This record gives sequence, structure tokens and C-alpha cells, in this order.
Amino acid sequence: MDIIKEKIVQAGSLLDEMDIDMWLVFVRETSMQADPVLPLVIGDEATWDSLFVFTRKGDAVALVGNFDEDIFKDSARFTEVRSYTQGARQDIVELIKRFDPSRVAINYSLSDSASDGLTHGMFLKLQDYLSGTPYLERLMSAEKFCSRLRSRKTELEIQRLSVAAVKANDVWKEVVGQIAPGMSEIEIASLIDSRIRETGGEPSFETIVNAGDKTNPGHGHPTKAVLEEGDLLHVDFGIRYEEFCSDIQRLLYIPHPGEKTPPPELTEAFGLVNEIITESSRLTRPGTRGYEIDSAARLTLVDHGFPEYQHALGHQLGRAVHDGGGIIGPRWERYGETPSIELEANNVFTLELEITLPGIGCVGLEEDICVTSEGGRFLCPRQLELNVR
Repeated sequence: MDIIKEKIVQAGSLLDEMDIDMWLVFVRETSMQADPVLPLVIGDEATWDSLFVFTRKGDAVALVGNFDEDIFKDSARFTEVRSYTQGARQDIVELIKRFDPSRVAINYSLSDSASDGLTHGMFLKLQDYLSGTPYLERLMSAEKFCSRLRSRKTELEIQRLSVAAVKANDVWKEVVGQIAPGMSEIEIASLIDSRIRETGGEPSFETIVNAGDKTNPGHGHPTKAVLEEGDLLHVDFGIRYEEFCSDIQRLLYIPHPGEKTPPPELTEAFGLVNEIITESSRLTRPGTRGYEIDSAARLTLVDHGFPEYQHALGHQLGRAVHDGGGIIGPRWERYGETPSIELEANNVFTLELEITLPGIGCVGLEEDICVTSEGGRFLCPRQLELNVR
């Protein structure tokens, strides 16, 4: 089955499970401002005002401008495709009346960007169209629905995510022997990105490179900083392959001349980061809340005398590298309700944390896992040993 059609079928079942009669996706000029759910359940761009209606009975109706009609009919993803020429108001009202829903979910959210695709302008237009009907008062946030739909990966989605993770790890194994002192962060990132494209994929985000402690780990761009002896090289990268993303972090130590083993503090930190990822993976079971796993990881880190990391322990992966839904993170204001969402089987998360060692660099690792009843299943081989050049 087409992967988008597969998600449309899943959407109907999930609406029924959640006692929601109808889900509306209301968009326009999606090449300029696309709702994050479009790649998930629509698949093609829409130009004029377009309404996509999904019901708990499995209906999937596309109401689009007349010039877009053939595109959506040819996709064979929808149970019905309708079009209009001059304006959509009457068609939209009649379509909703036909199904007469009691609960209508629309895409707005205070916590989850992946569920917040309805623009304010389109919301006002929908309000205007539904004025004088009972359906205006039946609108509700689709946040919880969208979160589950994105997060409950199908077998085909998991297969593609696994391939992306394995390909990323293979790229690291292929390039690590080519990295040498004297290379800049920009050159190292270019080496990784070139190899990614040779695999038939593309970087799932801008590759992050830290040469020792010269630059800060996080979301910064690679710089002209040069990798030197005594530096720990930290890279954070991923591959988007067949529209699905991976996200991993890997490490390489460049020893001083005559240095036979890495510094003890580096060995200790590397082992602890791996230990926390291992223990966290065991906790990633259905029913666990993300903040509970994150809290345990922070406690272990602090108990060993290290400061807490300043981010979530894990985010979901899918068509986006930050794929919305619940997170494995602390209950901080910036994360809203997402750390309190219970994990479900077939959610796919990263597990990532770091310890920064002055004079050495960022001891950061990141792995991709799938939630199972037995704990997190790693999607590619882990870095369990520190690479030394």
C-alpha cells in the first residue's frame, strides 16, 4: 500500500478510537506555507483554498480548486475528490453538513508545532464559513490526534527510518578514517555531506561539527576552527532517505603525540554517556512518560558529578528530524505538555546527551530507537567504543 494511503487508513481508525467524528485540514498555497501534516496524509501540494476531510468511518474527501482536481484523483488516496471554481464556501459548508459531525478536530496547538498547521487567517475564514451553523461550536484542537498519528509509526515507516539510521552509521564508518588533524569543521562537514549524497540520500539537517572545545555544541554552523591533536571531534548528523530521517552523534579522539590511551576523564565520560543511553533505552516502553525517563537520566548524570544537559533527552523521528508528538524531556515551559505524553509502541525517538570536558570537547552521543514492550530497540549499531585516530 502507498505509505500515505496507509496513514490515511490509520487516521480513520484513530479518529474512531479517540471518539472524534471528523478531522479537517484546511490549507492554501502550500508551496509557501505548508501544514506539517501534508506529507503525512495528503502528499501533493494544493494551490487554492483546499479542505481535506477525514472521518471516523474511513471517509477521506479532498475538496480542491478545479486545476488541482486531477492531481488528487490520480493519487488514488481519497475516497472522494471534489472541486470548485469561483469559491469554496458553499461546498465546504455542505460537505461538513453531509457528515453532521459532533466533534471536529482542526490543526492548532500550544505545545506541538507539528500539530499547529492551521494559519490564523484560514482559521478566521473557517469561522466565517461555519458562522450560523452548529459546527462552529464543535471545533476542537487536533493536537492529541495529530500527535498520535505522527507518532504511531507503521511497519513501512519503521523500515524506512531504520534504513536511514543504518545509512548514517555506515557513512560515519566510511569517513572516520579520512578525518585528520588540520581539517576544519567546514571541511569535515563537507566530507560527511558528500558521502551522504553518494548514498542516494541527503542530510536531514545541517551537519554539526565541533573540533575540540573551540566551538559550542548545539545548533551552530561548522566553522573554520581546525581539528588538532588532543581534540575530541564531535559530529551530529543524519540522513533523509526516501523521505524519512535519521539523527545520530559520533565521536573521534585525536591523541597527542606519544599518547597511547585517551585521557581518563574522557574514557569515564564516554562510558557514562553510553551507560545512560543504555539505561534510558530500557525505560522506553509503552505507558512510560517522557519526563520520567529524562529525570532518571539527569539524576544519574548529577550523581556522577556532572551538570545536567540543557535540552530534552530525546525527540521523535519521522518525515521530519523533529517529528512532533511527545518527547523524552523535562517538564520545562518551552516543551509544553509534550513530556507528559505516554510513549506508545512503534514510536521512534532519539536518545542523546553530552558531557563537556574543558580542553577536550563535547562527549556527546545520539542513537535512534523504536519503542517496544521490551524497551527501546536500536535502529543501527551504536558507538560503544571511542574511535581514536
